[in-house]
Amino acid sequence: MPLALYGHPFSSYTQKVLIALYENATPFEFRCIGPDTPEHAGEWLRRWPLRKFPLLVDGARDVAETSIIIEYLQLAHPGPARLLPADPMAALDVRFLDRFFDLHVMNWMQHAVNGALSGDPVKRKEGLALATEKLELAYAWLEGQLAGRTWAAGADFTLADCAAAPSLFYADWTHRIAEAFPLLRAYRARLLARPSVARAVEEARPFRPLFPLGAPDRD
Repeated sequence: MPLALYGHPFSSYTQKVLIALYENATPFEFRCIGPDTPEHAGEWLRRWPLRKFPLLVDGARDVAETSIIIEYLQLAHPGPARLLPADPMAALDVRFLDRFFDLHVMNWMQHAVNGALSGDPVKRKEGLALATEKLELAYAWLEGQLAGRTWAAGADFTLADCAAAPSLFYADWTHRIAEAFPLLRAYRARLLARPSVARAVEEARPFRPLFPLGAPDRD
């Protein structure tokens, strides 16, 4: 039975797992959750009533949470691209950066999006203001972190970059990465040029009108 992934192509967290799958050309069936596929939504909720996606299904096993899914794939369905280093200390650095992108970039981008989705102009303004403040701090830290590196943790593309790609893609739409952060801007560009990331971005392109802050005419 092939792997199945429940999610939506415009979802940043779904893209994080899709990038990992594409990096290793791992065979899987994508089960899009949307109004046109109620059967997928029903099965997803039956398996994971917490209503979060993506969800990976491998036979009788359901695997939730993006970082865990990617680590599971490396253990159960390894490919040529090792997304978590074998060295424990190097793996710890990758896990930290993965958490950084999820918690300090993706989370604040989503905070601004949630404010816009509320329909309340005050919540929209306050959400964007707080997200801007927090993202600016994250951008500044990352600018220093990326010095001398091709990818987030060094020379190799890892779990951290799977997290970074959708995080920075949507965060830059929310609060533009300033020219004061040239290393971060160049890193985002390298991510978007990588085939696995470019594929995920392209598959999500039809859904850009759904971005509540307004998708910019770029990328």
